[in-house]
Amino acid sequence: MKDSKEWLTEELTKVEAWEKDQSDLWFWEKLGRLPFKMIDKWTPKFIQNKIGVLLDELGQYVQTGGNYLSSVSKIPSYYPDLGVETLEDVQKLSVSLMDKSVANLTKNRKNIATIQGAGTGIGGIFTLTLDIPLLLGLQLKTLQDIAISYGYDPNDKIERLFIIKCLQFVSADIVGKQTIISQLSKFDHHDETIKREVVSEMQGWREVVFAYRDQFGWKKLFQMIPIAGLVFGAFINRSAVNDIAEAGIMLYRKRRISERLNNNDHL
Repeated sequence: MKDSKEWLTEELTKVEAWEKDQSDLWFWEKLGRLPFKMIDKWTPKFIQNKIGVLLDELGQYVQTGGNYLSSVSKIPSYYPDLGVETLEDVQKLSVSLMDKSVANLTKNRKNIATIQGAGTGIGGIFTLTLDIPLLLGLQLKTLQDIAISYGYDPNDKIERLFIIKCLQFVSADIVGKQTIISQLSKFDHHDETIKREVVSEMQGWREVVFAYRDQFGWKKLFQMIPIAGLVFGAFINRSAVNDIAEAGIMLYRKRRISERLNNNDHL
């Protein structure tokens, strides 16, 4: 079943309304960023080192996919009983079917994040270093699988740049969010200047990691309390995956819907 132009236009309007709502930070995020320089001074060295490892891992992810690369071979499990096996098959599906697949995927990933956060939260600060790469990996895989569900291939290096920008979007400030939305909206317009601009920004990995750390570090401090960290860890990880999934869904939906509206063959 093909998507109607009217439905696609209405859904695109909803995504654009969501983007406008993202133009400001929640009070919690504003509050969280203020004391982080002070917090950084007494954050244990081994945790700082682990956060620093994210720098290398994100760089490796964009270059090769590293340990975080999802496989398009999972497509049949995302669309059971539909005979969908390749990205080309996915691209022919209606956006509503893509949405349904992503909703199931997101629910599953949030449940995994909850269990993961609770498990690593039990030991407080001692298991926090285990949680950092696990959460990053889960977020990256969630974004990649959302990309696959909408018919995009994370094996493509340029696609991995889009995914990193989605990751950055969640923790960016007002100006940063507006810039990222502007960049991503032109991503499929064959504008090589935009892609070079994104690639250039990605050379500054430290900014990406520090933006991620600002959001991650302050909340994770609560997880340093043994046992109580179980509750905080479960909530924090579930929230983190929910936020990244919401951004990924909206940004990828906008991309797919815009392509459909520009390609009458799919209407």
